[in-house]
Amino acid sequence: MGILLEADYKGVVSGRESPIAGLQKAFASVRDRGVDPIHSQPGESIKPSNVKDQLSYEVMNRDSAISLAKHAAAENTSAFCFISAAAGAPVLPHRYISTKREAEAAITSNFPQMRGIYMRPPFMYDSSRKITMGIAAAAGAASFFNSLTGNVLKNFMGAAGTKPLQVDTVAEAVVEALADETIKGPVEIGQIEELASKGWRKTML
Repeated sequence: MGILLEADYKGVVSGRESPIAGLQKAFASVRDRGVDPIHSQPGESIKPSNVKDQLSYEVMNRDSAISLAKHAAAENTSAFCFISAAAGAPVLPHRYISTKREAEAAITSNFPQMRGIYMRPPFMYDSSRKITMGIAAAAGAASFFNSLTGNVLKNFMGAAGTKPLQVDTVAEAVVEALADETIKGPVEIGQIEELASKGWRKTML
């Protein structure tokens, strides 16, 4: 769930919006365009009234996740898994990762009776989406370079310098995490790979 790039980028690329205006919007440090899914009434839409705000990080990465968690909690669901992210990247606005972390915190604090699981994968790729293969190759190369430097660029590069994972790997880890009642909270990359490997071994029995 969520978006990597906001709709603002489309306006810049297509020429409908000036590059300066578009980038100012995208990289604004404080620009909350979301709603309040926690206090919304049953059946009430969480879409902002402004159409341009409906594909914002706040709505897509944070509010939609909180809204789903709210519905899950109302149905007494025992566990809820949110696909978060390992980190941001130099080419992405800080709000990309901050809104995901806000979603994690909100779900944990507002629905304590539900086991919240927050997968934090790096960039995910799949052969069915060709564009992700090229990005994954670049991220893999950056990860290799970062390892050669002793990971000194880890904090700067973020997810852009971390080995990408296949979508199926993360999906396998989600299934295993939901089945294991001891797992809750953030699930980092190493644990994601361990869970996926555990699931794969089960299929070999």
